[in-house]
Amino acid sequence: MKKFTIPNIYRSSLISGIKEKRKAADKFKKDYTPTNLNFGPIQIYLARHFGFCYGVENAIEIAFNTINNNPDKHIYLLSEMIHNPQVNADLVSRGVRFLQDTYGKQLISFDALTADDIVIIPAFGTTLAIEQALRNKGIAVEKYNTTCPFVEKVWNRSEQIAQKGYSIVVHGKPKHEETRATFSHASANTPTIIVNDMAETIELAKYMTGEKQRETFYDEFKGRYSEGFDITKDLQHIGVVNQTTQLATDTQAISDYLKDVVKNIYQLTNDTIGQHFADTRDTLCYATNDNQTAVTGMLATPADIAIVIGGHNSSNSSHLVELCENKLPTYFIDSPDRLVSKEQITHCNWQTKTYSEIEHYLPNKTPLKILMTSGASCPDAIVEQVIRKLAVFYGVEDKVAEFIQLYS
Repeated sequence: MKKFTIPNIYRSSLISGIKEKRKAADKFKKDYTPTNLNFGPIQIYLARHFGFCYGVENAIEIAFNTINNNPDKHIYLLSEMIHNPQVNADLVSRGVRFLQDTYGKQLISFDALTADDIVIIPAFGTTLAIEQALRNKGIAVEKYNTTCPFVEKVWNRSEQIAQKGYSIVVHGKPKHEETRATFSHASANTPTIIVNDMAETIELAKYMTGEKQRETFYDEFKGRYSEGFDITKDLQHIGVVNQTTQLATDTQAISDYLKDVVKNIYQLTNDTIGQHFADTRDTLCYATNDNQTAVTGMLATPADIAIVIGGHNSSNSSHLVELCENKLPTYFIDSPDRLVSKEQITHCNWQTKTYSEIEHYLPNKTPLKILMTSGASCPDAIVEQVIRKLAVFYGVEDKVAEFIQLYS
């Protein structure tokens, strides 16, 4: 896999050493047990896979190279590069300005742009309409496009099955940049609808079976379907694709559910299901799969709490929190500053995105066992800083240097 050049401020000698040793010992990714950093009074178990993925490193490399190579240009980001506050703040500090917020609200009008300006497309991709609006201004969209190749893979798969006459069901968060982009690309080729979760999928299926009347569909799924969508015929042949950072088990469950619905409606067998249900295969990115599987493996280790590090609007990070919360007390933070003290942590609710101060989050026991992972847009340096701060709380910060030497 390609190696990227990213700023050293995001690197960690400790984490890099751990990852390299694990990779060398497990080339085929079969061992999902966590790495134990035994500090004595506190033991930290790091997930087998976590942190920056291919798409994130690619986006960061392009963004920082663009800044360094164009000191006299106005440089804009269409929206957040990735869902990480430190990276986005670093870009702003280097003069980059955001045209939109993460939900698509315009912060700077496209009318303010000129053909001499640079606009970087984020890793999530963007809609065809926005691409065209930028081209109309003379902006070289393709030159500074950091769209993740695994997102583009979903777009390509959507186009392939659209050409065979299938409509697209997108499993994704409707307001997420990637879902909006995927919906745009899919709906340019075929009728397309977004479902957020299994509950919405079940309601959608009721229109397919006739349990619900077509008239209510257009209000219930307002803003989720493509122009001209006909509920009476556009779900007769379907394929399911997804926002790449969704829980793999959720996407699979949605796909299996709709497949069974189609089977029953048209009295199909496994041999004939392809007449109405497309084989879209897995469209989750490798990092999402690896990180989620690593968390499952990590959770097999008895522990007291879990800490997940990542941007609070990061979908893939939120799903890691969701997995951990099913097993043990879990705290979601985006920086070591959220570890206020040994007695208090500022925790983010992954569902509501609201913050709360939690007292006595570290159980009073020895040794204290903590499971730890991070999202695909979280720098390894942040993970090391969190580890160091916990070590300081227990007076064992000198052991960090020992671990760096051990894994070097």
